[in-house]
Amino acid sequence: MDINAVSGQIESCRLVWAVLTPLLASFAVMLTGHRPNVRESCTVVAAVILFAIIASMGPLVLAGHTLHYTIFRILPGVTVSLRADAFSMIFALVASTLWILAAFYSLGYMRSLREHAQTRFNACFALAIFGAIGVALSDNLFTMFMFYELVSICTYPLVAHHQDEEGYKGARKYIVYLSGTSHAFILPAMVLIYVLTGNLDFAHNISTGILPAGANATLVTVLYIFCLIGFAKNGIMPFHHWLPGAMVAPTPVSALLHAVAVVKVGVFCTTRVMLYVFGVNTMSALNLGIPTAYFVSFTILMASVIALSKTNLKARLAYSTVSQLSYIILGVALLTPAGIQGGLIHIANHAFAKITLFFCAGSIFVATQKKDISEMSGLGRSMPFTFAAFGLASLTMIGVPPVAGFVTKWYLLVGSMQAHQIGIMLVLLASTLLNVAYFAPITYKAFFGKRPAGEVDAGIKEAPLTMLIPLMITSLITLLMGIYPDVFLNFVKAVL
Repeated sequence: MDINAVSGQIESCRLVWAVLTPLLASFAVMLTGHRPNVRESCTVVAAVILFAIIASMGPLVLAGHTLHYTIFRILPGVTVSLRADAFSMIFALVASTLWILAAFYSLGYMRSLREHAQTRFNACFALAIFGAIGVALSDNLFTMFMFYELVSICTYPLVAHHQDEEGYKGARKYIVYLSGTSHAFILPAMVLIYVLTGNLDFAHNISTGILPAGANATLVTVLYIFCLIGFAKNGIMPFHHWLPGAMVAPTPVSALLHAVAVVKVGVFCTTRVMLYVFGVNTMSALNLGIPTAYFVSFTILMASVIALSKTNLKARLAYSTVSQLSYIILGVALLTPAGIQGGLIHIANHAFAKITLFFCAGSIFVATQKKDISEMSGLGRSMPFTFAAFGLASLTMIGVPPVAGFVTKWYLLVGSMQAHQIGIMLVLLASTLLNVAYFAPITYKAFFGKRPAGEVDAGIKEAPLTMLIPLMITSLITLLMGIYPDVFLNFVKAVL
């Protein structure tokens, strides 16, 4: 027996275990629901195991290896199969790392507020990670679509968690937007791509894509548009309304939606298809890149303007997410080396910063029961660690050195210059000013503002340590990722 072949099979089996770990965790959570401590321990242990499996594949991928595992074949050229390459590792590492911290945070949040249905919550949370890891490690468009739909289904109960009229309304909008767009656009696009190519496998590099050189230009353009708007989890306007509506969910769910699973699944799928189905050469030849960059620029600016008008903290963060997601698509759409690097590194940079911001919002609510920004003046003196973390994560969203967001903005600006697009540079500068306008006043008022008349600070203190420690860690990571960006940037560079 070939020892190298056996070794390769063992390495590839890690893909299966990476996907199965959160799935098995969800079953373990349901079986131990009557014992809360054991239930939460199952989640934490599974999260640590998942991270260890994903991290163990990192050195192999950076060494130039691509891991494959075919589960079964459906049709000739259509399989359910997994793959770990540099692109997939970016998202897989983000999701697996943040699941550990989100598990601890959720424990503190749900118990502090004595939320109902905590077993269902934890099981669905694990299933959402199962879907996200499946998307990250998908080897082809069919497998990715299957896990994409699974994420929508598994997060529906989380959005509707409170089981009131507002929760059900937000959940209905959520599932209608996401499943409606994917079935109306992605399914027919997938069928046509299969007819054109005979398979749905992703290309092995970002240059060529999989579409034949002689394919009809109009048809390819229509397929591209279908894929761009069909993955509505990417938050591109006007298919973004589900995202603010989903804010009725508990804050850990909002953090999951905005940082770990749902929206990152959307932009990951979008950029995966842009680079590995259509490819840089095809997009350049058909002039699909720069028009896409300007199209999503509208979302970047308009969502920021809307964020300025929101006084509810989670609503402002939601529209910030809508805006920030389009940075990722814009960078890839520039089709320049620096632009693509800036877009892809923002998958990680935005994830750690945005989960910090939502963690802070949840901690503020647990400690004070306050949701409105106008009520937070002076709270920084009672909750200094929470608001310091909020301020640090805000700097990443703005793009101030030396935090992680600066790395994103730097590469995007360089990419814009490489593409000779002064208009995109102006969009990035304008959006940065808007970021300052809707983030800076929150931290400033918290530390230097006066408490509203009649209110005192007595009794207000930091949230429980199970909530405070995770948000402090994620905020510190945003700083370290700015100073030492190579952890994720090495995978980004390996994509090119």
